[in-house]
Parts: sequence; structure tokens; C-alpha cells
Amino acid sequence: MAAVARSLSTCIFCKIIKGDIPSFKVIETDLSYSFLDIGPLSKGHALIIPKDHAVKLHELPDEYLADVMPIAKKIATAQGLENYNILQNNGRIAHQVVDHVHFHVIPKPDASDEEGLVIGWPAKSDYIDEVKKYHQELLGKL
Repeated sequence: MAAVARSLSTCIFCKIIKGDIPSFKVIETDLSYSFLDIGPLSKGHALIIPKDHAVKLHELPDEYLADVMPIAKKIATAQGLENYNILQNNGRIAHQVVDHVHFHVIPKPDASDEEGLVIGWPAKSDYIDEVKKYHQELLGKL
């Protein structure tokens, strides 16, 4: 059973959850609220917001996290999406704009950069020694 959800009166997503700001609701559960993005990257771009106000993913109780992915799956399935991105950002330099954990379901209708999420992937090469070292460090913290 989830604890009482935290809410912040100045948060735009908390206001949407409460119904103070209108939205194009898609799916609502006891723990999550989803709606169509009004500034979409492509047709069908939806947001899923946990009803608990947490700024970053690691601050959100696990039961809210467990509720989100089945909703993302339902949204993608209902739209018949073959190609899409599930996006979640934490912090300004990671491109988080609203300080409330949220997930994007972004359809990618074609291979062009005209619609959907467009990203670069600046993968590093020749880092195997650094990866091995960090792997041990990380395992020691888990």
C-alpha cells in the first residue's frame, strides 16, 4: 500500500493531477496520471506522471515506479506503435524541465529527424579498463 502521495502546490504536474489545470487525460490509476503532451515531438506523444511529487527518480517510492511501465506499454500498444522512445530525465543538465518525475512515450513515425525524439549518442571507445574499474566500485555500493 502506497504512503500518502506528496504534492507541491506550485508544481504544474501536481496541479494537472488535481484537475486545477486541464489536460488530455489518457490513463489514470491510483498511483499515476497520463496525458497527451500539448507540445508534442510527434503525434501521440504522452506523459506519465506519478501522483507522488518527487523531483528525481531515486526519490520516488518503488510502487509508483512499478505502476508507470505498464501504462507506457498500454499507451504504445493502443497507438499501434512499432518505433518509440520511453524517456525520463533527472536534473537540468540531463534536460529535465519540470521538477516532478515524469516519463515520455514518444512515437517515432519514421527515420527522419522531422518527428519524434532526435538524439546523439556520443559513445566513448577504448574505455574497457575504466569500465572494469567502475564496475567493481559500483558493485561495492549496491
